[in-house]
Amino acid sequence: MKKFKRILKYIGLYKGKIFLYVSMTILASLLSVFSLTLLAPLMSIIFKVDGFGGETILRKIPGGHILGNKLIELVDQGQQMAAVLLCCGFIILAIFLKNLFIYLSSLISVPVRSSIIIHLKNDMYAKVLSLPVGYFSEQRKGDIMSRMTNDVGLVESSIVNALEGLIKDPIMVISYLVAMIWLSPSLSVFLLVLLPLTAFVIGRISRALKRQSNAAAVKVGETLSILEETLGGIRIIKGFGAEEIVNKRFTSLNNMVLGITKKMSRRRDLASPLTELLGVIVLCIVIYFGANLINRDALNPGDLIAFIAMFAMMINPAKALSSSFFNVQAGAAAVERIEDLLNTPVKIEDTGTQKLQSFEHSIEFRNVSFAYNDTPVLKNINLVIPKGKTIALVGSSGAGKSTLADLVPRFHDVTEGEILVDGINIKEYSIQSIRDKIGIVSQEPILFNDTIANNITLAHPNATMEEIINAAKVANALKFIENKPEKFDTNIGDRGTKLSGGEKQRLTIARAVLKNPPILILDEATSSLDTESERLVQDAINKMMKNRTSLVIAHRLSTVRNADEIVVLNKGEIVERGKHHELMQIENGIYRKLVDMQEMV
Repeated sequence: MKKFKRILKYIGLYKGKIFLYVSMTILASLLSVFSLTLLAPLMSIIFKVDGFGGETILRKIPGGHILGNKLIELVDQGQQMAAVLLCCGFIILAIFLKNLFIYLSSLISVPVRSSIIIHLKNDMYAKVLSLPVGYFSEQRKGDIMSRMTNDVGLVESSIVNALEGLIKDPIMVISYLVAMIWLSPSLSVFLLVLLPLTAFVIGRISRALKRQSNAAAVKVGETLSILEETLGGIRIIKGFGAEEIVNKRFTSLNNMVLGITKKMSRRRDLASPLTELLGVIVLCIVIYFGANLINRDALNPGDLIAFIAMFAMMINPAKALSSSFFNVQAGAAAVERIEDLLNTPVKIEDTGTQKLQSFEHSIEFRNVSFAYNDTPVLKNINLVIPKGKTIALVGSSGAGKSTLADLVPRFHDVTEGEILVDGINIKEYSIQSIRDKIGIVSQEPILFNDTIANNITLAHPNATMEEIINAAKVANALKFIENKPEKFDTNIGDRGTKLSGGEKQRLTIARAVLKNPPILILDEATSSLDTESERLVQDAINKMMKNRTSLVIAHRLSTVRNADEIVVLNKGEIVERGKHHELMQIENGIYRKLVDMQEMV
């Protein structure tokens, strides 16, 4: 039960509705038992059997003795048909009320089941948003998507839907069992012995379901990863003629999922027929021994008919209960995968109590080192970024430029040393207050399948149209936006596919301009653009950087010649620093070599 703790917590939010559901289910089961109990006197009256069947249990039901006495009175007066009509009337009334309560219980349970899944999805999405950036470098996107779609769907179909049966069906089974024990304790002994044996057989068959379900979930995650990679790289796949290769990979994984699913289905589908077969075997044993009791005048025929009817009615909830048990076993693996995501530690702890109200002086890296999975990335970084200055980070790929920049908005936390903002350790500020003061323009434009206006107002959804237009002007984006058929209401497609590279980048700049942050982190936004787009984007960046503190990751060194300080990184260490002309005077210097290489190109 520990693994289902979270689902039980969600259920606990609806204690009142669960209480009503259980109450109505109990009433429905009692009414069902009552209607079947009336079969005993009904059969006794119809077939004129000596003795009054069902009298024992009738007298134990509240108000039942009144009905029993009335039936006896009618039979003694020779009004057998009136007694039959009375029994039939009560049976119809009991069945009507039973089904009414079942319907009302469904009206309660269905919204609760749906709400549990909504809570689960909301918690998973919130968890994904809270996880550090590094987590997504290690995990396949497809696997995360699989947990949020397939695994949640499996939990809904196998566990949450089964919860209703796990409440209702045991109540029905117990109600019938208790009534059968009242009718005939001797016959009930067989049930108490044979039913646990039946449960044991079913349990043995279901053990492998959890393992198979987990294997299927992993393979489904891999297929989603391939699908996500295919959609993102369809041009390259077609350009290199790799359709057959990726198709074989996808088909192979899909066939594995099919094989596992078939094995699971064979086991799960065995639950209901096996339960029915075992139930019929037990029923035949009960009939045989019940006939012996009648022959010895130890049991009334009407009571045996009522007993058999109750047992027959018990088979369906017992079958449903066994199916629910199988489904829960199959869904247990999905729960574990979901819990694994929800319990992933958030390494970036937001424990800061101060708010960074305004940025006044400087950002300082003091003896900062950073390691990722025990692999050193940055070593003993000492760097001061004064307010209003532009600091450029240059170096070869893998030198640690992006990692150093990512430490400022706390996408990662330092392993050693500290980062100070206005003289205070960055960890003492709340993460949100730090990120509110930072604008980011990345090398790859990150846009969403929404309108131009909504992409610009990502950080400020309540911005006025005048503010949006001004931001677009600064970003040199207004002209192309005005040429769109729906202007700012134009949908830009998935990841901005309806826009050119330069247009996409200018929108991300407009987004940063609208946010109006005092600190900018620029991951060379012009490196993948054509000459004309580069000029427009670079002009927009220059306007945006005015009167702001900027940390620029430079790939094209020509764009940072006027930086206040250029910091050269190599293998995670600062090896050179200074202005452009100063670094160019260092013979055999890394910066000079990088500039010479680019000028040769």
